[in-house]
Amino acid sequence: MAILRFQALSQISSRPFINVKAPSEKASDYFGEKAFGPDKMRENLSPEVFKKVDYAIKKGKKIDPETADAVAAAVKIWAISKECSHYTHWFQPLTGATAEKHDSFFDAGDGMEKFRGTALVQQEPDASSFPSGGIRSTFEARGYTAWDPSSPIFIIEKTLCIPTIFVSYTGEALDNKAPLLKAMEAVDKASTKVCQFFDRNINRVTPSLGCEQEYFVVDRALFNARADLVMAGRTVFGHNPARGQQLDDHYFGSIPPRVYNFMRDFEIEAWKLGIPVSTRHNEVAPSQFEVAPLFEELNVATDHNQLLKDVMDKIALRHNLKVLFHEKPFAGLNGNGKHNNWSLITNTGINLFQPSSSARDNLQFLTFFVNTIKALHDYADVMRASIASAGNDYRLGANEAPPAIISAFIGAQMSSVLDELEHNGNLKIEKGDNLYMKLGIDKIPEIILDNTDRNRTSPFAFTGNKFEFRAVGSDQNVANPMTVLNTIVAQQLTEFHKEVTKLADGGEDKRLAIIVVLRKYIKASKKVRFEGDGYSEAWVKEAEKRGLSNVKDTPRALDALITPSSKKLFANHKVLNEKEIEARHETLLENYIMKVQIESRIIGDLALNHIMPTAIAYQNKLIENARGLKELGLDNTEILRSIDKISEHLKNVKVSTLEMIDERKEVNQIEDSREKAIAYCDQIKEKYFEKIRYSVDKLELFVDDEDWPLVKYRELLFLR
Repeated sequence: MAILRFQALSQISSRPFINVKAPSEKASDYFGEKAFGPDKMRENLSPEVFKKVDYAIKKGKKIDPETADAVAAAVKIWAISKECSHYTHWFQPLTGATAEKHDSFFDAGDGMEKFRGTALVQQEPDASSFPSGGIRSTFEARGYTAWDPSSPIFIIEKTLCIPTIFVSYTGEALDNKAPLLKAMEAVDKASTKVCQFFDRNINRVTPSLGCEQEYFVVDRALFNARADLVMAGRTVFGHNPARGQQLDDHYFGSIPPRVYNFMRDFEIEAWKLGIPVSTRHNEVAPSQFEVAPLFEELNVATDHNQLLKDVMDKIALRHNLKVLFHEKPFAGLNGNGKHNNWSLITNTGINLFQPSSSARDNLQFLTFFVNTIKALHDYADVMRASIASAGNDYRLGANEAPPAIISAFIGAQMSSVLDELEHNGNLKIEKGDNLYMKLGIDKIPEIILDNTDRNRTSPFAFTGNKFEFRAVGSDQNVANPMTVLNTIVAQQLTEFHKEVTKLADGGEDKRLAIIVVLRKYIKASKKVRFEGDGYSEAWVKEAEKRGLSNVKDTPRALDALITPSSKKLFANHKVLNEKEIEARHETLLENYIMKVQIESRIIGDLALNHIMPTAIAYQNKLIENARGLKELGLDNTEILRSIDKISEHLKNVKVSTLEMIDERKEVNQIEDSREKAIAYCDQIKEKYFEKIRYSVDKLELFVDDEDWPLVKYRELLFLR
């Protein structure tokens, strides 16, 4: 291992930079050239066919076979003109990654290229080897992928990729996209009904999303020399370097040349695919960076984020680099998050979270603003469950990311607006235009304009015209948290519409009815609002007093998914049925178990087979040295102290590792997934991981640098 480490270091010493050349000086010349989006459809389809497809996309309707054949014919011609030889249904199974099975356009039987509407619309991949949470058995292998026309078809590596949903033979969703589409439909329906209180021209509301993707970049040779990075995606051992992120000199600093070339390359590929990446910069930790796109319709943004990660992985290969999306690849340094900037946009072009100069629109803004806070309050545990994973557990609450306590930051100014609206309930509010003035609603745009606060410690923050869900893990498919967010908001807006309608039907002025209900919601959801430091111990205590949950590990956080209220929530909006949600719960538990199990195994392997032999060999050198000094009559006290310290840490490593292995064998006998996941959390991860790591990291400081078997943090984190 020590030899492998120094071989890896030598491989990066004289590596040339790769010159990146864009197809054109202007990205606008080639943006979307590899995506069969609306513009390509308009160019390649007849007006009649395009009209049918456009209608189906906007209304969420099925495309008839004749139209599908016409689209398939046009797509085939376009794809072959781009040198594509194969096509695939690109889907997102419950692994959290993407999946694809390539089929050739060429039919050897007929000796020609074929692609019919049936192949475009549906395929039957083997579903037996994908996680299903018990929905499908191995012998029940059939599953279906079905084309999602609302997300553009694209080309990557000369393969035509068709975004699809993935369902079982019996119709249950086996992917992340199908529930997301249903949640979007639910929030559209509920939002549109509420918007009708204000503007009859609004007949559709679309959620939009912008994902800020954080990641680390390391040299590929050094990555391959770290078995833990290869197997687990994170370093299970490694002492912090003398210089980490304490100088704050990396954040927004000059981008290292190798990373700059990599960024330029993947940006070009992203633009070709129609992914609107617009921002790049250094993040807080050394070798940590961020890429952010412009806002897109939620489903497309979700697909694009998954696709962008794939593109980044592939482009990194060209530059002999490795991208790390794990939420906590390096202990002691900031982890990776994925900030989800979410808003709701009407068909008339109005952002429902953007105040305007119109007092009526500001009441509409307040309606959606307050209802979102109320939804977060009522379903905070489900939101926490939506971001639960083995990787994110290392990050949440670690004084670098939002805590595991779900709360909302809205800023001092908006807090003042809500407080005033709540307490004005004792005033006599007159009907007419004076209503808005007395409530201060007409002043909201000025307040928001000056409200530039950004609370990095809040998991759910209002940032002027959107809500930013900051607690999502960087390696996570955003479809899951976005499905939950849109569903809970749909539920809350549905309740709001019922309450307002009941008051209005009883003779109350509609605007006054809206305000009465909003006041009630402001008061009921007040405890989830927090404007202070989410990292502080004071907030943990305060949150406990408020009755807010603080679930710090994934197995227990996932309990919220299968409560009666959660099942009812998803069933009411036809997003997930009881069988599907229980299957997801089971799948997430299994994923957690396997990831912690893998980490435990790699800890055992490295500790027993690499760290201990190296440390013992070095200790023997010290013993010989101490013996020699004694024979010469020289003082060997310091060497003897080092030998004792090494012995102490070696004992801890050996005893703790062997105990962990024995206990893991016992835990593996547990049949119930929840009990097993909790046991892996409490009896394996929490009990042993840090204990073993402490001694290994101390041994790193004692053992000769030339003997140490693992690539060190200082070698990994400062690209050259």
